[in-house]
Amino acid sequence: MDLGISGKTAIVCAGSKGLGKGCAMALAAEGVNLVINARGAESLEATATEIRGAHGVTVTTVAGDISDKDVQAEVLAGAGSADILVNNAGGPPPGLWADWDREDFIAALDANMLTPVALMQGVLPGMMERGWGRVVNITSGAVKAPIPQLGLSNTARAGLTGVVAGTARQVAEKGVTINNLLPGIHATDRADMLDAGVSKAQGITVAEATAQRQATIPARRYGTAEEFGAACAFLCSQHASLILEQKSELDGG
Repeated sequence: MDLGISGKTAIVCAGSKGLGKGCAMALAAEGVNLVINARGAESLEATATEIRGAHGVTVTTVAGDISDKDVQAEVLAGAGSADILVNNAGGPPPGLWADWDREDFIAALDANMLTPVALMQGVLPGMMERGWGRVVNITSGAVKAPIPQLGLSNTARAGLTGVVAGTARQVAEKGVTINNLLPGIHATDRADMLDAGVSKAQGITVAEATAQRQATIPARRYGTAEEFGAACAFLCSQHASLILEQKSELDGG
């Protein structure tokens, strides 16, 4: 299926690894030029080189913490008239309610709510003026079923979901859609970290920890970055113009 987005320009945050890289790769395969951001310059450049070699699109890199206003400005400037925005950032650390103070909540809100909002505010006026645009926010299944040990993430991502609920309806008539993708466990560095933690806590091998977690998933496997990216690319396509303000779970059931 031709997604009808060849020649468009996309911003992909946290695009050097994992789900962000999967999204960047899928968009590039459709002929979309990219501005990708991540904190690690070395891995970011390696991914850019890989994408250019595989798909022949233009890839601009901006290394740095996307919650930094200067980095946001550089990303927005590098994209020019961005047609697509994929918001993505790692979640705050787990813990218990007694572990967190006001500054912890502010940091979580800044990374996982206020930064995506700022980037949307940066691209939406141009999208509306041109009559076409796509925004996909990679959030978490926790916005539908809060996870007890992820209170910081629950708070920030639920806040972003609330902002999107109103904003998406305000821009839809201008040909702009905003949707949320809610990943379950995918075979990324984060899954490796989680499984290593279970391995250490329970005194089992990492392979046993992985099998234990997979047994809780109806599909009995972790997702892949490639299939997640394909779902993102479809939401960014010409065919998804009536998919609006959805919270789509990709979690194997």
